[in-house]
Amino acid sequence: MVKENIFAFFLGCLMPNRYPAIEKATMYVMEKLGYTLLDMERATCCPAPGVFRSFNKVDWMVAGARNLCIAERLDADVITVCNGCFGTLQEINKHLKENEEHRELVNEKLKLLGDYEFKGIIDVKHIMSVLGYEVGPWGIEDAIIRKVNARAAVHYGCHFLKPTRIREIESSEGPTIVEEFIEALGVESVRFKEQLTCCGAGGGVKAYSGDVSMTIFGEKMKNIDDVKPDFILDICPFCHLQFETGQDHLNKNEDCNYGYPVIHISQLVAYCMGMDQEFVGLQYQLMGRDYIFGGQEIKKEGEVL
Repeated sequence: MVKENIFAFFLGCLMPNRYPAIEKATMYVMEKLGYTLLDMERATCCPAPGVFRSFNKVDWMVAGARNLCIAERLDADVITVCNGCFGTLQEINKHLKENEEHRELVNEKLKLLGDYEFKGIIDVKHIMSVLGYEVGPWGIEDAIIRKVNARAAVHYGCHFLKPTRIREIESSEGPTIVEEFIEALGVESVRFKEQLTCCGAGGGVKAYSGDVSMTIFGEKMKNIDDVKPDFILDICPFCHLQFETGQDHLNKNEDCNYGYPVIHISQLVAYCMGMDQEFVGLQYQLMGRDYIFGGQEIKKEGEVL
């Protein structure tokens, strides 16, 4: 039986290697909200849906199922902060639960890797779906000690909502889960042209062709720059990487002057819940300008609103 308020924390590859502040912020937020995060010892790459699945779908499922088996042993649903990891693990979990033939095939291959057997007894969740639906904007109010008076360009990314029939979160055509949640934190979401398009990093595009990736990203940044937000808010470390390094690339090679801070949802929530910005990773130097994340204190930690 799956334990309540306990998650197996799937780190993925990018976050622990490039963005430990997102990992730290996620742990801070979930623990403050009363959740327990368990280590998934010996977990591997998810593996990435846009690359591995394209070459060998069976082995992609086997590798993903092995990670799911680790969480099953912990009797805990998986939680991840990455759209790609979420897409892989959620899709494999759902497919193997529904397809007996593939489940048997995968389990036969899992035996070669050790004492693993996919049973289909857990679910896979994204940090944003937990915050947006389980905690909700109605539930986060009591947990925050300061609000942010700022405008954000929200980037959903591709794999969080698509394909809709598999993710079963909400429509990918007009999602509101992020906007409704951050409103409770004092953040206004500013709409921009083609807001729901890819950032140019996923699907193997960035690895295959940097030029194509930057062409897609350049259009994205032009549309964001048109509305002049205070920062860019994402829900995925890979998108996060694209927005951070991509701005530098465009500035050096396309005669641009972008300097938008890039913030993951976990960092934003952690800050509003009281985590010091130095530890949550909200001190940036972009284009030589220090950006200090400002907030309006609404109560001291421990006080009741």
